[in-house]
Amino acid sequence: MRAGVLATALALNVAAAAAQQMPTFRSGVDLTTIVASVTDKRGNPVTDLERSDFEIYEDGERQAIAQFAVGLGEGDAPPLHLGLLLDVSDSMGDDIAFTKTAAIKFLNLLTDAEDITVVDFDTEVRAARYSQAEFARAIERIRQKSVSGNTAVYDAVGLYLDGAASQDGRKIMLLYTDGGDTRSVLPLHELMDLLKASDVTLYVVGALEHQPASVRTQQRMVLMQMADATGGLAFFPSSVKGLDEVYDKVLEDIRAQYTIGYAPTRRHADGSWRKVDVRVVRKDDRGLRVRARKGYFAPYVPR
Repeated sequence: MRAGVLATALALNVAAAAAQQMPTFRSGVDLTTIVASVTDKRGNPVTDLERSDFEIYEDGERQAIAQFAVGLGEGDAPPLHLGLLLDVSDSMGDDIAFTKTAAIKFLNLLTDAEDITVVDFDTEVRAARYSQAEFARAIERIRQKSVSGNTAVYDAVGLYLDGAASQDGRKIMLLYTDGGDTRSVLPLHELMDLLKASDVTLYVVGALEHQPASVRTQQRMVLMQMADATGGLAFFPSSVKGLDEVYDKVLEDIRAQYTIGYAPTRRHADGSWRKVDVRVVRKDDRGLRVRARKGYFAPYVPR
């Protein structure tokens, strides 16, 4: 079975799982979790906020914050799960060596992750999950990759989301691609629904400098929409040599995030979309910008 077909089948399972259970912040406690980043007017991360500096609303109704954590591995911080999705299609060409080196350097700096899922994709999609104890095996997998085939971006993301659906904690997906999707079975509109239903934060690195100008704008827009749906960010370096700087920015953002958990006052398991609004209310700080996912799908239990 082609990996693209498999990704589509798995995508349906992700949607079903999202409709049946709520995200968990801590084992045994049913909480909705939102990961938020806060920046000042210059775009610099703000890392000194406390629980009392936040308010969170669901469908316009204020919610009581039950859990709060800042950064990684401190206080009530949930475990971190990392997904690295690497484009190894034929268009990578001469850039693959530098791309692999930059990705490995990033993984070496983010040692807080409980496990790492490596997904490499071209015409097909391949995935494997490694614990921190198996870190060397993950690095070796990346080093051995060579380029070939077309670009199944959507299938790769769908496959990762399926695996992440069973994980509790904070989930970060880092997607590197140098072009638009040319092979996936999973259509974009279904992928967008899956991204909104998941509790994964997506960071996209789109190295589009080799793409024709006629398609570059459209590809950039799609990648930005994918990241925005999860409260993540999209970066577009002017050349592959800018990857180290981009990965530094991603790492800075991850380490500055706030994880907020609350038990929704509206408990109806109707599968509806719940709009979430995270606000900073500290009076001495104005012009702060909050970036977080815009909501989630409630669980669904047939009557």
